[in-house]
Amino acid sequence: MKSETYKGRRISVAPMMDWTDRHCRVFHRHITKHTWLYTEMVTTGALVYGDVERHLRFNEEEHPVALQLGGSDPKDLATSAKLGEKWGYDEINLNCGCPSERVQKGAFGACLMDEPALVRDCVKAMRDAVSIDVTVKHRIGINETESYDFVRDFVGTVSDAGCTTFIVHARNAILKGLSPKENREIPPLKYEYAYRLKRDFPQFEILINGGIKTEAEIDVHLQHVDGVMLGREAYHNPYLMATFDSKYYGDYAPVKSREEVLRAMMPYIAAQLAKEGGRGLKLNTITRHMLGLMQGLPGAKQFRQTLSDSKRLAAGDPALLLEAFRR
Repeated sequence: MKSETYKGRRISVAPMMDWTDRHCRVFHRHITKHTWLYTEMVTTGALVYGDVERHLRFNEEEHPVALQLGGSDPKDLATSAKLGEKWGYDEINLNCGCPSERVQKGAFGACLMDEPALVRDCVKAMRDAVSIDVTVKHRIGINETESYDFVRDFVGTVSDAGCTTFIVHARNAILKGLSPKENREIPPLKYEYAYRLKRDFPQFEILINGGIKTEAEIDVHLQHVDGVMLGREAYHNPYLMATFDSKYYGDYAPVKSREEVLRAMMPYIAAQLAKEGGRGLKLNTITRHMLGLMQGLPGAKQFRQTLSDSKRLAAGDPALLLEAFRR
């Protein structure tokens, strides 16, 4: 069910493999109530043939939250989207931007940008299967394709299936020769391509992603597009988001201090450990997402060191959060 606090995708946190799991999203939600959150990419194979609960369970407080899918078979994507809606996600997002070898072998992710008609068919299949939003996250090009016309035509074709929200990572994806990390840093950012998409398709919701780190940068982008998606900066410097509710969503509720965020996480951690400790959940499975909370402040290094101390973590005591904060 869509959260009562839903106010749109003006600001969002990107889907990031191994990072934006359900524990990370709960942590982020204690900093910002309205910023849109995305899961890690979940492949259709994991849902059609694997453990659905393991991949789709999440916490009610995460809303608004979107499920990102990886796949290229319309039928499997429709099945997976239907599962996502059943589990309560607010949006289904199709990954057309990941350049890793793993997704290339599966012929999805950024590879799909070379097959806009297939993406259109995938989006149509998902939209026919669910009543929630189906969106697409994509690059501006692949390999040596530098022309704006390429991404413009991609968006135009996919929109024929009824997709009206496009999240634009404003770099090319280089499918051979660069690692996923290098693909986030080496191809040059071309924000103007995202701006041009908004001008050419004013009826669509266009969000921009890639290399954005500050409120000042967010404010510049919002003069040209509908929303901004933060990636690694939101993970490494999460308290940056503490002012987002008031500045970008008009919610002037008191901002939680860093200590209040930590205290709010403690009962969640205790409940998760009590519920899943026997299944291998450890304290650091959750606290690893919180290491950047003190970013830029005196004592940040000691905070990280305390929350990375294997002996202290082994005790499984959520009070370690406050010990780290007070050092």
